Amino acid sequence: MSEADYIIIGAGAAGAVLAARLSEDPSVSVLLLEAGGKARGPLFSVPLMTGVLLRSTIANWNYVTEPEPNLDNRRLRWPRGKAIGGSTAINGMVYMRGLPSDFDAWAQAGLPGWDWASVAPSFRRSEHSPDLDPAWHGAGGPLAVSRRRLANPLFDVFLNGAAASGHGRTEDFNGSNPLGAGPYDFTIREGRRVSTARAFLDPARTRPNLIIRTRVQVRRIAVKAGRATGVVVAQKGREIMLRAGREVILCAGTVNSPQLLMLSGIGPAAHLQAHDIAVHTDLPGVGQNLQDHLLIRVMHATDTTDTIDRLRRVDRAVLAGLQAWVSGSGPAASFPIEVGGLFKSDPSLDLPDLQASFMPGLSTATLRLPFAGMARTPDLGHGFFANIFQMRPSSRGTITLASADPAAAPVIRPHYLSAMPDRMILRRGIRLLREIFASAPFDSWRGPELAPGAKLTTDAELDAFIAASADTVYHPVGTCRMGVAPDEGAVVDARLRVQGVEGLRIVDASVMPRITSSNTAAPTIMIAEHAAMMMRTG
Repeated sequence: MSEADYIIIGAGAAGAVLAARLSEDPSVSVLLLEAGGKARGPLFSVPLMTGVLLRSTIANWNYVTEPEPNLDNRRLRWPRGKAIGGSTAINGMVYMRGLPSDFDAWAQAGLPGWDWASVAPSFRRSEHSPDLDPAWHGAGGPLAVSRRRLANPLFDVFLNGAAASGHGRTEDFNGSNPLGAGPYDFTIREGRRVSTARAFLDPARTRPNLIIRTRVQVRRIAVKAGRATGVVVAQKGREIMLRAGREVILCAGTVNSPQLLMLSGIGPAAHLQAHDIAVHTDLPGVGQNLQDHLLIRVMHATDTTDTIDRLRRVDRAVLAGLQAWVSGSGPAASFPIEVGGLFKSDPSLDLPDLQASFMPGLSTATLRLPFAGMARTPDLGHGFFANIFQMRPSSRGTITLASADPAAAPVIRPHYLSAMPDRMILRRGIRLLREIFASAPFDSWRGPELAPGAKLTTDAELDAFIAASADTVYHPVGTCRMGVAPDEGAVVDARLRVQGVEGLRIVDASVMPRITSSNTAAPTIMIAEHAAMMMRTG
């Protein structure tokens, strides 16, 4: 297929959903292009293998940030999925929508149709959560959402410790009362990962009006007389033009969507001219407004051997993986960060501003695959940890071009902790986790504090620890944000149409004006569902 009504660039969390939904209409043709390949087999199906995928070169763009000034000039690895399913093929599978207030804030900023009451049906349309509260969850959708529990007593210890520390308990982070500690929902079905490829594309693959092409690198979007007419792709050493009858839809994600816009002459004019790229549309906001969640960990040793660290032995890891692959059961059939919490750094706050996740172990890299380029982690014995991140950071970064070469990775500058409140709230997060771990329920489990270390107590010492060890939660958003005139920083309007270019839309996490309060996969899926609905209704 060299021509289609809709050409979708990127088959990830949003692109796979959008392709499936648009192709439900047999009167339209859809061409879905993906730079990566298929994500099949045990490595992509067994949930515990997430620890391998996030650290490996498999199905991964393997981006690296520029040195971060507030993180001891460290370069952080940014794994992003490069496969059918995108980052949902390699992520931790946690299904968190964010708070209703996140979306109400989008609408209050002038974006009609993005308030909680409007987007809630789009969340529910995707879901199949028959065991959860039907007042808040959907049933019958393609995306399986479930809860699994490893038989590990430390999960209950964490929940009881949070309650003993005054933080309360919730039974549903996606329900009416998300404040406190509780169990996570996951996109796991019968012990197997459910990516958007499995949930949405697999049932749609036989449709004659949907063509899926893998390992296709889009070089630029073709724009003529102010309209996107198709895309130019690299094929067998030459450039091929694929034409779009109705729209080109960019679903390449927070890093690649602004990169492709700029390579196509759509972006900040001075920056494009500096790379000798002809300017079609001067959009200063392209690549700006980058936001991400930044986590810090508090870790303890423990005398118990009842942790996932026992799976560091290759024979045990292989057996657990086989058990999960064959029967969908055992310790590898779920992701071990199964409980967490939404907490307030200050009791006077109206909303929680910190999210924590707890794991009965010290690492998810339980199976070492050095041939896959996976970074090795030191063996510290047995322990447990919780990570914590600020839910709505104020710091903003940028994505820019390194060159006009489409094969060159873009320049990623998150500017973590450039806003002083972010540093203060992370510091409070460390102290909050220490209070939980110091509570009575942990008394018979708690060994020495491995990180930050009990001797680090002052603000300056904790700030130095944060600078030396804080890391991304893999939630970048916002680089092609929504907005309405006269907002010069907006890239797309409330219907996700690119400003100043007809026939071009962006549907992915890059359009978020502000990061959602929790994990970003579920909101990205919602954005695609919402976009499909808007496009069908005109």
